[in-house]
Amino acid sequence: MRRTGALALLGAIAHGSLAASESLPRGVGPEFAKFFESKTTFACIGNPSITLKASQVNDNSCDCPDGSDEPGTAACANIDPLSPEQPLPGSVTGTTNTTAALPGFWCVNAGHIGNYLPFMYVNDGICDYELCCDGSDEYAHAGGVRCENRCDTIGKEYRRLEEQRRQNKERSAKKRRTLVKESRELRRRVEVKIANLKTEVRDLDAKKAELQAKFEEVERSERGKVVKSEGQGGKLGVLVGLAKSRVNELRNTLDKVMDQRDDLQDKVDQLEDILTKLKEEYNPNFNDEGVKAAVKAWEDYAAGQPSEPKGDLADSDIMEVLKEDSEISGINWAEFETGEASDVDVVYNWEAYLPAQVRDYVHQKLNLLRAWAIENGILADNPTSGGESRLVTAAREALDSAKNAHAVKLGQLEEEQRELEKDYGPDDVFRALKGKCISGEAGEYDYELCWFDKTTQKSKKGHGNTNMGNFVRVDKVFVDEEERLDGKGLGKGQRLVLRYENGQGCWNGPNRRTDVYLGCAETDEVWRTVEAEKCVYKMEVGSPAACEDVQEPGVPTKDEL
Repeated sequence: MRRTGALALLGAIAHGSLAASESLPRGVGPEFAKFFESKTTFACIGNPSITLKASQVNDNSCDCPDGSDEPGTAACANIDPLSPEQPLPGSVTGTTNTTAALPGFWCVNAGHIGNYLPFMYVNDGICDYELCCDGSDEYAHAGGVRCENRCDTIGKEYRRLEEQRRQNKERSAKKRRTLVKESRELRRRVEVKIANLKTEVRDLDAKKAELQAKFEEVERSERGKVVKSEGQGGKLGVLVGLAKSRVNELRNTLDKVMDQRDDLQDKVDQLEDILTKLKEEYNPNFNDEGVKAAVKAWEDYAAGQPSEPKGDLADSDIMEVLKEDSEISGINWAEFETGEASDVDVVYNWEAYLPAQVRDYVHQKLNLLRAWAIENGILADNPTSGGESRLVTAAREALDSAKNAHAVKLGQLEEEQRELEKDYGPDDVFRALKGKCISGEAGEYDYELCWFDKTTQKSKKGHGNTNMGNFVRVDKVFVDEEERLDGKGLGKGQRLVLRYENGQGCWNGPNRRTDVYLGCAETDEVWRTVEAEKCVYKMEVGSPAACEDVQEPGVPTKDEL
């Protein structure tokens, strides 16, 4: 039996009565009945100037250039669109260049659906029940073939399948509506989460600004406190820290003054050399008042210099002062920093002699008292190794914690916003399927689709898994494929395609990618997977998410102008 998708012409449902169709010549479809109303003459449909006798219709002789006089025979099959090109008598080009007026042989198919059959199939000795279930195309019984009328049986089965498809479509549409509702709820949750995150980010912004100001205030305040030191607590520790800091500061200043003195002395020596040469080499007879004044000033300056140099401070003495303090030079600060415990230390150590049941309580109270004393500048705040007081450290840590929390929340907010803006198809329907996986087998492999994630090829022999692509985007593509009896096909029309790219690289080839074509189905399932070209896979998948947007019964629709 011939394939209907490859050879059949478009079918049409007969609107006229059976009696009316019987009054027409054999093979005439209802939409062409008006051309065959006359009982005496017939005008060629495409060439009305050519008029034939009524008896010439269906006389097995192609008299009209467009073949319209032979609706019920194969006489004009040579100009059938499905016929191979062949010479036509009288053609200038020697080939068929005439357009057929009739789409084919009309089979009434009472009890089923009327249909057109290609003229080349008329009286060819084959019963084409998929197109002409009433067997009228083999009226001449060529080769002794007699085709019984099977339209009742075929029509009944067709109607059963059509009803089943209709019910499946309704169930699929219902499931799609459920998916849309789930997707809307998921989207609403993301929107709520984004709103909450925005509020948290604003609060953290304010908190961060507050802590920044507090940190700067504490740092500024602590910088000027007497209790800030690098030594032990107590008065001695405070003074040692301040003295050490002051000595280092004076030493650094002296070092800079020495550098400036040396630079200035170099300039003075250079200027004295210039003026000495001027005095010795200038011409006294040259009447230049400016030069004479400069020489006179230099002589006065030289006369005012002492005959013996003053006792200047030796550079060696200054260098001795500039040496860093240590055990053998300058001040040995370690003697002061590691001295005996201060009175405050004694206060904080005596708690060790208390009974265990009261030690923790006393320790807690003493810590509170110490913190209050430090904050009010009464006690020294023993700093960390970096020389920063505990108050500054605490303020810095609080600020850093707020900054980190703000960065984390801001990252979450940006991630949720990207999720909200992602394309999940019409009505956001695929949002409810994200992360779910389905699979189907083909040959020695199982092929897995994870919605909006990746596609995977899994070997049944345990040879590992291969990434066939990661989700990139949603596209729409027009397809034109044969309708399948089991309903697991793409059919004809615009279809959604999910693009999965940048998968695992092929051997000596590009990275794998998968085009997932979606068809309407009641359940999610992988129908078939083929390698369309090297490392490029075509996966056909059924899902209620791919069904048409059918309005729920009872819900009014908005009329569009």
